[in-house]
Amino acid sequence: MNTPATGDAAARPSRAAVHRWLTLAGSVVGAVIVALDGTVLTIAQPTLQRDLGASFAQVQWAGTGYLIAVAGLLVFSGRLGDRLGHQRVFAFGILGFGAVSASIALAPGIGWVIALRVAQGVFGALLQPATLGMLRAAYPPDRLGMPIALRTSAIGLAAAAGPLLGGALVSHFGWRAVFLLNVVPTLVMGVAALIVRAPAEAGSGSAGPTTAGDLDLPGACLLMVALAALVRTLVAVPETGWTGATFAGTAVVAVAGAAFVRRERRAANPLVPSEILGSAAVGAALGILVAASAAMLGTLFAAAYFLQGPLGLDPLETSLWALPGGVTMVLGAPVAAVLLRRFGPRRTALAGTLVLTLGVLLLSRLDESSAALPVGLGFLLLGGGFATVMVTATAVVVRHAPVASAGVAGGLQQTAMNIGPVLGIAVAATLMAAAPGAAVGLPLTTLAAFSATGVLLALRLPGHKNTVGAAQESPEDVSPARTGR
Repeated sequence: MNTPATGDAAARPSRAAVHRWLTLAGSVVGAVIVALDGTVLTIAQPTLQRDLGASFAQVQWAGTGYLIAVAGLLVFSGRLGDRLGHQRVFAFGILGFGAVSASIALAPGIGWVIALRVAQGVFGALLQPATLGMLRAAYPPDRLGMPIALRTSAIGLAAAAGPLLGGALVSHFGWRAVFLLNVVPTLVMGVAALIVRAPAEAGSGSAGPTTAGDLDLPGACLLMVALAALVRTLVAVPETGWTGATFAGTAVVAVAGAAFVRRERRAANPLVPSEILGSAAVGAALGILVAASAAMLGTLFAAAYFLQGPLGLDPLETSLWALPGGVTMVLGAPVAAVLLRRFGPRRTALAGTLVLTLGVLLLSRLDESSAALPVGLGFLLLGGGFATVMVTATAVVVRHAPVASAGVAGGLQQTAMNIGPVLGIAVAATLMAAAPGAAVGLPLTTLAAFSATGVLLALRLPGHKNTVGAAQESPEDVSPARTGR
């Protein structure tokens, strides 16, 4: 018969295992909710515009306002998680996200929708870095690859299923049903995150808040201004071209960005710690994420436009032609985790970037005679390459961050994944507008060049399979409460 002390010791691995599974479930559900929200809203926009008597510009602001709020607050929200505990911030973010979704479903006019979408962006900014911060706190560095891969697969599945699900909901129940979709899962995961505590919180407290010192509010404000201006400018350029307003936005980005870097170098408690800001591997991984997501989303935008324009496909046929990309993204992410563990970040990222670039180049050959098979092959390479790059680069960013700065690392990763798609779509839309009616060769060749920059950046990633995990391993990473051993 076990003594009480022995019984507690025997129960501790079980509690740690339960908490790891809850953490993984929360990370996956949180990422899926955000991915679904974006894809299903795109399908619902025309119906929303008709029902509320809104202009096209007003409906566009419902999306732009959300993007600006998210992009501006991600890094600060990650630092807030480092201070207060990622699980607590995750619970607040996901419950708020669900509550605002329900409120949008009841909104009486487009003004309310826009305001509530901005509020939803604030809660989304709290939610997204926490999904990665919780993983970094719950798993040791050498076990992070597969949880990140499962999270990536779930995002791919949500992105592929979103248009079909959104179309079915809007067709049968109207646009308001799209926003009610989030309510139940956000409530369940939010309550679970509040109730189930990390095992270490009962003892050492190492799984909870880890960072001392004041929050760098001036630095957070400068970064928020720079990122918000960047997103607004990138969204505006395809619509209005290079006007006085867009040039002014670019100037704001440059000035605020330079002031932020200056502030971070002098602050006693910088928003982005020096071990992250000065890390060549983290910088390269973030650059790869921006380049790859720009190429991926820009290509999807241009290809969908061409398939439904000159080729005359309807949205369902377009989704079917692009389906191989969703399949390889879902299935390729776990494979990427295995490759990462076996061959290391550098070779895995190089392979993924080359596959992604090849997929973009194949799709750049689209013309009126294109058939389903070569187009499907292009999307297949696109999805598989992007999944590999996303898993590898995300693992590098998260692994290189100490547990005390995991939220900031998650915020930077999510910022890259928000800026990249806006940049890619802006490039594709601008080049397509410059030559209306032409094929997609020029936009996609340009995006392939974006993707190819990832090859140079990948050379700066750690080479050996063990260097990433070993470099930042800390006592918390190998403790029984954290590993379950």
